Formats: sequence, C-alpha cells, structure tokens
Amino acid sequence: MRKQDIKLVRVHRRALLGAGSILMLGTFLYSARLLAQANPLRIGVIGSGNIGGTIGGLWVKSGHPVMFSSRHPDELKDMVAKLGSLAQAGSVEQAIAFGDVLFIAVPYGAIPQIGRDYSATMKGKIMPDACNAVLTRDGDIANEVEQNGIGTTSQKYLAGARIVRAFNTMSYMTFARDAHRPDPKLAIPIAGDDAQAVQTAAGLVGDAGFDPVVVGNLADARRFQRGQPGYGQPVPAAELKKILSLP
Repeated sequence: MRKQDIKLVRVHRRALLGAGSILMLGTFLYSARLLAQANPLRIGVIGSGNIGGTIGGLWVKSGHPVMFSSRHPDELKDMVAKLGSLAQAGSVEQAIAFGDVLFIAVPYGAIPQIGRDYSATMKGKIMPDACNAVLTRDGDIANEVEQNGIGTTSQKYLAGARIVRAFNTMSYMTFARDAHRPDPKLAIPIAGDDAQAVQTAAGLVGDAGFDPVVVGNLADARRFQRGQPGYGQPVPAAELKKILSLP
C-alpha cells in the first residue's frame, strides 16, 4: 500500500473513532435524560429567583415536572413559558402541595415564617436547601447560623421536612455556565441526616448536571456554609474532597 493510501486510511479511522465517541456521549446524555423522564420527581420550588429559577430550570430540562413559586406567581409566567410544558408557576402553598421534593432558595430570614406557615404540609418531604444567611440582610438569625451551623438551624425552623443542604456554595451564574460541562464536572457539596433524602438529592444534583459530594450530616453542613472552606469552590469532586479532607 502506498504511503498516501496509508495516511488516508488513518485519517478515515480517526474520523470514525471521533464520530463514535461523539455518538457514545450523545447516547449517554440521551439515556440520562430518558432515565429522569422515566422516573420523574415532581419538584416544588420555594423562591424562584436566581438560584431557584436556574436550578429548577435545569431539572425541567432533565425531565422533571417543576412548579416554581413566589409571592407573585404572575411574575414567573415568562420564565415558565420558555421552559415548556413541564414547568408551571404557582403560590408557595401550591408548590408545596405539588412537590414530592421541595427546593427552597429564599433569603434566610424568611425561613422561620415559612416554617410556621407550612410545616404541616412540608412534613416528610425531601427538601434540598440552598439558602444562605447574611447578617446585613437576614438579621439575628445569621448569628444563630454562625453559632449553631446552618444545617441544624434550617432543620430547627423547617421541622418535619427532610433537609439536605445543597446548591448554596456558588452563584447562579456559575451554575448556569457549568451545568453538564465535560468531565470532570463541577462538584456540589451536600449534607443531610436522612440517608434516603441525601440519596435523592444526590440524584437531583446529577440530573442538574453536576457531581454530588456527600460531606456528612446536617451538622457537617457548617463546613460549606458562607465563610467556610467548602464555600465558593468551583472545582471538581476530587479537589473538593481534598479541601474538605474527605476520603
């Protein structure tokens, strides 16, 4: 065989291998989306601002029905229209009734009132909690968080819900930009006391396009609250585990 022919065969072989890799990747992503659609979780989003809207939107795109809520549901119409038929808007009460899982992303100072108003209807539901306590915005409850830890404090005020801390460490812009990026994926630290709730939350982190890293129980969520080593770390899982000294 002439050298020119050998080179041509090699070029064709590389092209076929490249096409095969692209096809395999596409098949994997398609299968992952089908899995979410085959086993969808109805998700109620409490607080549909930057974080709630971004993460909820990623879940819609992965095949989960999502009801976004706020004090003014009419303001969410444009957002849900863009997301398609799996997205809808409603009141907080409606979102809690709708959701098998509740994702809360509100200013932390609102949590005690939400707990007082809806504790009975939230009871037993898995609740990924992305709320952060900021002293200048949220007042004295931020001091309580600093003293007792954010996971423990959330569970105190949202008694009965199965809290899993998640999606609190980075901005919505980072989440929007890095969702479903090529491996290694962006790591999301999570923590909770209920093993089944943690497993469900970890699956939803994966469906949104990230890599879940289980840090521990709710007391351990302190390790990635604002101002702590695990906060604001846009890194892969292996690096986050090193930062947090996880096995």
